[in-house]
Amino acid sequence: METKNPRERIEELRKLIDFHAKKYYEDDSPEISDYEYDMLFRELEQLEAAYPELVTPDSPTQRVGGRPSETFSKVTHAVPMDSLADVFDFGELRAFIERVGAHERYSVEPKIDGLSVCLYYEGGRLVRGATRGDGFVGEDVTENLLVVGGVPHRIKYRGVLDVRGEVYMPREAFERLNAQREERGERLFANPRNAAAGSLRQLDPTVTAERGLCIYAFNIQRCDMAFDTHTETLEFLREEGFPVLPMARTLSGADAIVEAVEAIDSARGELDCDIDGAVIKLDNIARRAELGWVANRPRWAVAYKYPPEVARTRLLDIKVNVGRTGVLTPQAVLEPVRLAGTTVSAATLHNLDLIRERDIRVGDIVLVRKAGEIIPEIIGSDTERRDGSEVIFEMPEQCPSCREPVTRDEGAAAYRCTNAACPAQLSRSIEYFASRGAMNIEGLGPALVNQLISTGLVQNVADLYSLTVEQLEGLERMGKKSAENLVAAIEASKTRGLARLICALGIRQVGEAAAKALADRFGSLDAVARATEEELTAIEDIGEITAKFIRDYFSHPQALELVRRLKEAGVLTESERKGKAEGTLSGLTFVITGTLPGMTRSEATELIEANGGKTASSVSKKTSYVLAGEEAGSKLDKARSLGVPVISLDQLRAMISGTGQAGP
Repeated sequence: METKNPRERIEELRKLIDFHAKKYYEDDSPEISDYEYDMLFRELEQLEAAYPELVTPDSPTQRVGGRPSETFSKVTHAVPMDSLADVFDFGELRAFIERVGAHERYSVEPKIDGLSVCLYYEGGRLVRGATRGDGFVGEDVTENLLVVGGVPHRIKYRGVLDVRGEVYMPREAFERLNAQREERGERLFANPRNAAAGSLRQLDPTVTAERGLCIYAFNIQRCDMAFDTHTETLEFLREEGFPVLPMARTLSGADAIVEAVEAIDSARGELDCDIDGAVIKLDNIARRAELGWVANRPRWAVAYKYPPEVARTRLLDIKVNVGRTGVLTPQAVLEPVRLAGTTVSAATLHNLDLIRERDIRVGDIVLVRKAGEIIPEIIGSDTERRDGSEVIFEMPEQCPSCREPVTRDEGAAAYRCTNAACPAQLSRSIEYFASRGAMNIEGLGPALVNQLISTGLVQNVADLYSLTVEQLEGLERMGKKSAENLVAAIEASKTRGLARLICALGIRQVGEAAAKALADRFGSLDAVARATEEELTAIEDIGEITAKFIRDYFSHPQALELVRRLKEAGVLTESERKGKAEGTLSGLTFVITGTLPGMTRSEATELIEANGGKTASSVSKKTSYVLAGEEAGSKLDKARSLGVPVISLDQLRAMISGTGQAGP
């Protein structure tokens, strides 16, 4: 393997760190674990220390966090919100203590894994709240911080006071939020930190209020009062009504400090929030000033980062789940083990290639990690503990649900059931058909879908439209009122429109945007079913692979029969050919990105078009506005770079009602 020279490796590391920092700090959707990020950062620090002539002002080591978002107003921090140098073993921690002073007293505190903010008080009132941003400039999220649990709106102290704290999402709130998102068919948050960051950056504070966020205060940035020690500042904050970091201790001596760091690690599961380390900071404030800072980091404090927690347990079995599109996914069945504060009995294995790559066998003692993932993953096996009874896993040749043949996608890792009538695919396809972004049939959840299939009442989605109240009343936990509500919801779904129906069919790679493009171009489901690959690829949002999936879907007689039955049931399978709507949004083009509060993208598109506007799938100089919701990504970045105005759903409604801006 070719070894890169230091300059090339430094540039490569900077690009990697910049990419992953953006995913973490700005997009709230990390692609690697904190530990993996820390190791990249550490390697860059070491290379820059060895080659100081290669250090540049724009290096990630010379700045803090991510850029402030353009979605919110900017706030320049009165005192910079610095980051800390990291240490990863007790040797490094002891060296820090020796360098600062072994006789000094230090505060040892848990490092909460959340979003750092600053609260600004004047005259006893919270006047502003901001995110850390790049350490110098953050985002004004005052309205959102007012609904975070534990943030005092008023305090007794009447002078100027800036308080730094960490906003976090308690584990219980996180699990509740992800359960709700899963039920609505929305993307799950990877971990509580990302959920907290996404929730605090909501354009609508009422959404933030529903998320159950909390805060811990851990530092006074600025105050008219003078303090001798950090311990005194924490006591002052407690008296003023701020929730202060739990388990904080003030002590001296390297052995005692190491013991305190280990104690915090051992008690991680007892806290209501995630932590990723411990912070060790000099208690004496005057001594801090003497030591000062290097770059953006204080010389008098470090963060001890805990390695990702890894547990060992036995792999009892590998079961195969069948998804909506027929993909077979192996999942590990584990002997229950405690990991990161929870009991783990299952882990994802993704695909056969990963199982082979990590040499994982049934019966192995495996290493399980939960480094920021919702479902733990197996990172390897303890091969030295094998006794010969372990079994090499093979993907089944027949689908475990319907016993029909399984094939491997050409050039890909996925194995797939070829039977369109597979019961496992059926249940998931019905759930998808009824989901909010598709036909939006309220009350048709997974448990009820399984009952409908097991009782023979539903064999495909068309059967939903022949269900009666009398049939439904006989099902478990289904009374007359619930049955009436479900029948009414199914009836209402008939008029959702052609785009929603195309999306609901679950054709591979045909989501909301592609479904709308198909509906706009062809005008009816029959016309889409007849379209050639050439006609399909002529549409901007449809590529060659997607066109092939569409043709494959409609080449099966079952699909054409399904279309016939949906039409027969009265489901709207044609576009309503109306003249172009006129309204307050006439002449304006919108691009929608992110998850909107209380509304799907399809519903937002319908709202815009009903008021004379139009929507596009990509941002350009011709875009009038970008309508941004939670987890907005690259389209939001493109809007910023082009200077395209970004608005919230509330601002869109104000434009429609005539109370807001109605022009570019």
